[in-house]
Amino acid sequence: MNLSDLKTLYEARQSCRSFEKREVDRALLEEVMETALLAPSACNLQPWKLVCATGETKQKLFDCMTVKGMNINRFAENAPALIAVCSNADEKNKKRHVMEFVPFDLGGLTSHLVLAAEAAGLSTCILGWRDEPKIRECLSLPEDVSIPVLVAIGYKTEGYETRKKARRVPTESIEYR
Repeated sequence: MNLSDLKTLYEARQSCRSFEKREVDRALLEEVMETALLAPSACNLQPWKLVCATGETKQKLFDCMTVKGMNINRFAENAPALIAVCSNADEKNKKRHVMEFVPFDLGGLTSHLVLAAEAAGLSTCILGWRDEPKIRECLSLPEDVSIPVLVAIGYKTEGYETRKKARRVPTESIEYR
């Protein structure tokens, strides 16, 4: 892979809000998640866990993730899988001085996850609106595990267009000193 190929991948990846009701092969989901786990982390702590929900569990999780009184994320109901990006609160990680980097590490993991999915021909949407206590209960996760985002993953609906990226000009975001 070269930089041009990577840029093409970045330009193709977008948040998908129209999924086919087609299942994704479990082996492909595993390959995408395993690839995402190659993400770097502070002191190689790897303070994460990915919990993938499909089938009945996915539907139960979808029902748990809706925020009371808000009709958001409804499009994710058609996605065949939801992946909870979780902190891993095992004893080894709790004692490390680098815990302040965990949110950044989870962000990097999420980025790797959505890009790996795109490279595998899958579409994703990062879902931040959620009821974390309900999701934790739904997935039987301990209270000290945080779930900053869920990722809807599946095949985009045929004809779903790739939108042109609207970005600032690089000189507004890059400086040399």
